[in-house]
Amino acid sequence: MRGGEFIALLGPSGCGKSTALNCLAGLLPLSGGSIWLDDRRIDTLPPERRGFGMVFQNYALFPHLSVRRNVGFGLAIRKVPKDEMRRRVDEALKLVELTEHADKLPGRLSGGQQQRVAIARAIVIRPRLVLMDEPLSNLDAKLRLQMRTEIRRLHQSLGLTTVYVTHDQEEALALADRIVVLRAGRVDQVGTPEEVYTDPVNTYVAGFMGYRNLLRLPVASRSGDRAVLAEPGLRLTGTVREEFTGDTAIAAIRPDDFRVVPEGGGSEGERDGIRITVEVVEFHGREVAVEGVTETGRVIHCRLAERVAPGDKIEVCAPPERVLVYGPGGETGE
Repeated sequence: MRGGEFIALLGPSGCGKSTALNCLAGLLPLSGGSIWLDDRRIDTLPPERRGFGMVFQNYALFPHLSVRRNVGFGLAIRKVPKDEMRRRVDEALKLVELTEHADKLPGRLSGGQQQRVAIARAIVIRPRLVLMDEPLSNLDAKLRLQMRTEIRRLHQSLGLTTVYVTHDQEEALALADRIVVLRAGRVDQVGTPEEVYTDPVNTYVAGFMGYRNLLRLPVASRSGDRAVLAEPGLRLTGTVREEFTGDTAIAAIRPDDFRVVPEGGGSEGERDGIRITVEVVEFHGREVAVEGVTETGRVIHCRLAERVAPGDKIEVCAPPERVLVYGPGGETGE
């Protein structure tokens, strides 16, 4: 990674995100390989000599110390002179907007305020690298959004270099300059948020990046990078993203890439479309989230502007460039 970059390690529980972070921090030994910072090997150094700041999921604040003393703890360990320590702690508290809470104990603060104390403690030592282990997972939805913006603001304004662990793809997309998608201790894809979002390399990454419909289907025809997948009541033209052989493939489609096909919108058997019976409708403001079932029993997830109700029979389609086609060896999520 480059200096000043924000890297998100993204993946499900147990994929190795926190293990990788703890190895960087020096809290876990390496089972192989090495870690280098610029031209210096650092995996042989103890955690306190790596000069990294870390923000934990559970904040890890000292309950008997004031906010000021929590923030200044790392500086005290480094024997920074008292005048400089006070100045740097004041600067950090101002950055996270906690100056007026400096003399309170952590137990008197909200979850979001405690997390800001943890962030201030990490940045006050002016670390070469900030490590964040799912720092927002204990906050409610509103606070998560607020703190997400705060973390990105601090990263940009201070020119931090950050490695951030999360299982939330929205968080990764909003915060990161590059995303590393992990599965079972291995890297599946590294790319910018736009690259990983629009062009996932396989069905595992697609499923993690919001392609909720992963449908294993018969291949009706193939021409160049276009493939037609079809079965009774369903026909999709998609863009091939992964070479495959055989007569089946997996179509990956985001719920929000579907639209309703108007009645009489083409000749039966010649147009793309999926006929579904609506089973579940969730109100999402200007859109509704719809779960429907095809005549062959496949579950289809859509987000539609049209108002529909359980029991309605509708037809939906998606543009070929938004239907990604992969080989049949991946996970389908069915």
